[in-house]
Amino acid sequence: MSLGRVARDAYREALPALSASLVGGLLAGLVLGGMRSDLAAVPGLLVLVPALLATRGNVYSSLGARVATALHQGMIAPRLGAADDRLARACAAALANGLLASAFAAVAAFAALSVLPGTAAPAPLSGLVAMALLAGALSGATLTVVVVTAVFAGYRRGYDPDALVGPLVTTTGDVFGVAFLLVAVRAVRAAGLFGGP
Repeated sequence: MSLGRVARDAYREALPALSASLVGGLLAGLVLGGMRSDLAAVPGLLVLVPALLATRGNVYSSLGARVATALHQGMIAPRLGAADDRLARACAAALANGLLASAFAAVAAFAALSVLPGTAAPAPLSGLVAMALLAGALSGATLTVVVVTAVFAGYRRGYDPDALVGPLVTTTGDVFGVAFLLVAVRAVRAAGLFGGP
């Protein structure tokens, strides 16, 4: 296979996913821009946003790579209706890892803001953890469905799922991560865990 053919195939597979990633990043920025009042009302939230978004990318990219490897090795069938124990366990592990990482990020942000001089006092730890867990659960469930569906669909159409997973998880994680973070912040504020709505 010639170098030109390899390059064309790589661009054919990756360009749509990268284009969607660009548009998704812009959408996530718009949602984040609309969160200015929430960012101001919840001390420590701005510190937490990059950690939560990075967590989504890391955890669910690993899930996509694991599913793609299992497809390449013939360990799972590329059908959503196929009841496969391996796939269910991989999805459950990704969700658990995402929730654990979200809770850890909230505790770490609280600790850093409590210890570092010259920083504002953080929001209550219970509120930060509740918000991180709710956002992690909502975005994790969405990302699990999107990643598995996209990997299976791409594989059945002859695309390399490994070329799709990175940009797809980044885009979906940013868009849904920020949107569900906004939902979680407002829900937790309405519940009074940040000291009032």
